Amino acid sequence: MRAPPGLSRLLLAARGWGLLGAMSRYSTEQRGRPNSLDYRLYFKNAHGKYISPFHDIPLFAGSKEDKEIPAKRSKTTGSEVLFNMIVEAPRWTNAKMEIATEEPLNPIKHDTKKGKLRYVANIFPHKGYIWNYGALPQTWEDPNHMDNVTGCCGDNDPIDVCEIGSKILSSGEVVQVKVLGVLGLVDEGETDWKIIAINADDPEAQQIHDIDDVRKHKPGYLEATVDWFQLYKVPDGKPENHFAFNGEFKNKDFAVEIIKSTHEHWKALLHKKVDGGTIKCTNLLVSGSPFCCSEEDARSIVQSAPALMNGDSVPPEVDSWYFFPK
Repeated sequence: MRAPPGLSRLLLAARGWGLLGAMSRYSTEQRGRPNSLDYRLYFKNAHGKYISPFHDIPLFAGSKEDKEIPAKRSKTTGSEVLFNMIVEAPRWTNAKMEIATEEPLNPIKHDTKKGKLRYVANIFPHKGYIWNYGALPQTWEDPNHMDNVTGCCGDNDPIDVCEIGSKILSSGEVVQVKVLGVLGLVDEGETDWKIIAINADDPEAQQIHDIDDVRKHKPGYLEATVDWFQLYKVPDGKPENHFAFNGEFKNKDFAVEIIKSTHEHWKALLHKKVDGGTIKCTNLLVSGSPFCCSEEDARSIVQSAPALMNGDSVPPEVDSWYFFPK
């Protein structure tokens, strides 16, 4: 049964302002039409200020937004440092949602190629993304820096995260995660590290502390992760991806060092010590950054985007399945 017009408008507004499923420290505001080229998901902090999720949300959980991020201020669980993760694509979904690094305030948008929205394929036995997929804020894989391990330069994005907990998270949600390990993907000649992590609030988080614990408590998940990244572009006519270390996962300590390195590259970017090219560094809270803007400027950026409207339908071919022989 269709909801009354007044209720429909109220629900639409609530979704647009992030009132449904609101996060404790951050909220989101939808603009444009879902499943369209103009859809954007903007972020606000607990004070109601529009912010960049890429630059203004701290990497280390528990750190103050308006300070540089010293490790001693980081939130820990036992001896483990927690990181903030921005969820872009929830588990089992197909839409390739990502932080718009080349737009002011870096909202989440639907990735495109040749003017068309991108969706990840369903490759048997998987359905869409097999984890909650997202990124760590305040990290950057510098396209001008050759990684000593992979021998390739970075992919010009924040570092990616595969969250393996039991809950399906929401696009735009900011969660605190425990880092467990990392997979070194080489995607079309670019270094594209994939951090393996688990939501610190997940019921299984107390049992899983490192990559070996993933093998013990979620047998087959890491192998499925390698298969997914190896094959996910094949339906588009591209070759299989390759990996550093022949697809071997590295442990938590290795992963944390990679994260720290990409955080240093981000700091250089935000303080104009390197050329960021088309990356937009507009931010509200990064101390000493020449790219800081005012609250009024940030509000203007968001309000210039189209208002939230009913979305388009998802193309039927998104539900297709692909089978590849092992």
